[in-house]
Amino acid sequence: MLYSLARPLLFALDPEAAHDLALGSLKLLERGGVASMLAGTGPAQRVECMGLDFPNALGLAAGLDKNGEYIDALAALGFGFIEIGTVTPRPQPGNPKPRMFRLPEAQALINRLGFNNQGVERLVANVRRARYRGILGINIGKNFDTPIGRAADDYEFCLAKVYAHASYVAVNVSSPNTKDLRQLQGADELGALAGKLKTEQQRLADAHGRYVPLVLKIAPDLDDAALEVIAKCLLKHKLDGVIATNTTVSRTGVSGLRHAGESGGLSGAPLREVSNAVIRKLAQLLEGRIPIIGVGGVMGAADACAKLAAGASLVQVYTGFIYRGPPLVGEILRALPAAAP
Repeated sequence: MLYSLARPLLFALDPEAAHDLALGSLKLLERGGVASMLAGTGPAQRVECMGLDFPNALGLAAGLDKNGEYIDALAALGFGFIEIGTVTPRPQPGNPKPRMFRLPEAQALINRLGFNNQGVERLVANVRRARYRGILGINIGKNFDTPIGRAADDYEFCLAKVYAHASYVAVNVSSPNTKDLRQLQGADELGALAGKLKTEQQRLADAHGRYVPLVLKIAPDLDDAALEVIAKCLLKHKLDGVIATNTTVSRTGVSGLRHAGESGGLSGAPLREVSNAVIRKLAQLLEGRIPIIGVGGVMGAADACAKLAAGASLVQVYTGFIYRGPPLVGEILRALPAAAP
């Protein structure tokens, strides 16, 4: 009810300004002890995945809290896990503004943010200050000015910095808003990156006495041959999971709408079936050996259940949360299998 009243005011603002205002307000409500009432959550079944015990299958995707500034406030809404980032080794401003656009007729967003963040040191400091002790994913990327041939160095650096503070680490090679980044999904590039990060993961596990799963976030704009390459790489290098999918460069479903011609990644309802198709194909290729986290176009409970039916073990929301607010969390959790009494 509260979000339905606030949304027209938020949507009258620039999307980034609305984002900051909404999260700042949620933070104040959490400090006042009332944020947990916004979602109206119910008990959902716990999920074992990647060796981790998730309170429920619903998570918040990376991108909403890039710097880990709102972890406690977001966790109060009932998410089973929170993913923060994408974070890069050094702070960077991202692409020039304006760089985020709403397409409300299609329940969609286009963004070309470009990994704007305050750097991995600031993110780690924010995580240390947070009270949250649940499942925390940290999504890592490369700086915009790091040559693609040295991208693995950025990922390795971030992995070492966040390892002690993460429940799992997500490797983002699929944003369309960093030049040449999606090249890292190619067979040779991905194999070299995965091999290097798995070696670093083992070193860190030995050093910390704790194994932190490593997952790969992929694009929806991949044909079956490319998905087969990725599946083989995941299995060969024994990655712990895959997030399907990031935003799309396609404009199917939004052609002719205001802002549809803006460059960047499209998310929201038009991404739903594309993402589901990728999940189904990956589920077939991976045969249950590596879990899938489904994200893309989850605007309601039925969409979340469709992701699970397609083969995902966990589900994340992002654009749906912007359009629907905290009530979306409660709606989805009430539709998931209930916890045993």
